[in-house]
Amino acid sequence: MTLVEYLVVGGGGSGGGVLNTYNAGGGGAGGVVSNYGGTKLSVSGSVSLTVGAGGAASTAAGVSGNNGSNSVFSSITAYGGGRGGEAQNGSGQPGGCGGGGAEANGSGGSASQGYQGGSAASGTDASTGGGGGMGSVGSVASAGKGGNGGAGISNSITGTATYYGGGGGGSTGYLSSNIEGYGGTGGGGNGVNRRTSASAQNGTANTGGGGGGQAYGFYSGGSGGSGVVIVRFAVP
Repeated sequence: MTLVEYLVVGGGGSGGGVLNTYNAGGGGAGGVVSNYGGTKLSVSGSVSLTVGAGGAASTAAGVSGNNGSNSVFSSITAYGGGRGGEAQNGSGQPGGCGGGGAEANGSGGSASQGYQGGSAASGTDASTGGGGGMGSVGSVASAGKGGNGGAGISNSITGTATYYGGGGGGSTGYLSSNIEGYGGTGGGGNGVNRRTSASAQNGTANTGGGGGGQAYGFYSGGSGGSGVVIVRFAVP
């Protein structure tokens, strides 16, 4: 029998794919589960370990984005993040953290371990919601501004305080004065401003960060960042 501390982070969801000319929401972060600084887990024998991949982004018009995959250590599961909403009024997908809603009235996806995604701006503004993070909800989009991704949470199991589980920023469009949503601290990628940038940012690897939301006309979206499993063994 061995006593361990663990950090398990699921893969982040991608920004939503561009379907039917509507801008897509930011991806939700992967869930984060840890007992660092708390009661240690007792393990013995062989133990299962899986690091969840980030959700693959859409690379062409009409192709859907993807949720992140679960990470597993022993009996502990951190769920993959939900992809951003797609098509007209598309809702963000549920996951460890929920994806942001798509143009024009899409709602944010629900979360099982962190926070939900933000909703898109009402009407035809074209701004979309930010993906949820482990520390806060994805921001609701406003006129001319994509929602920011929710913030992640800090963990020091490696000996250095590091943020994990930041949501992806939502996209925006039409006017050069519009501002894309920014990724949340903890690996979230920025969304697209349709007039000023060519692609959304990916979530950062090994953080479970959500990918930035795509805008119509830009088909290289943000993929989710991969998760991570870190195990710290107690010294006898």
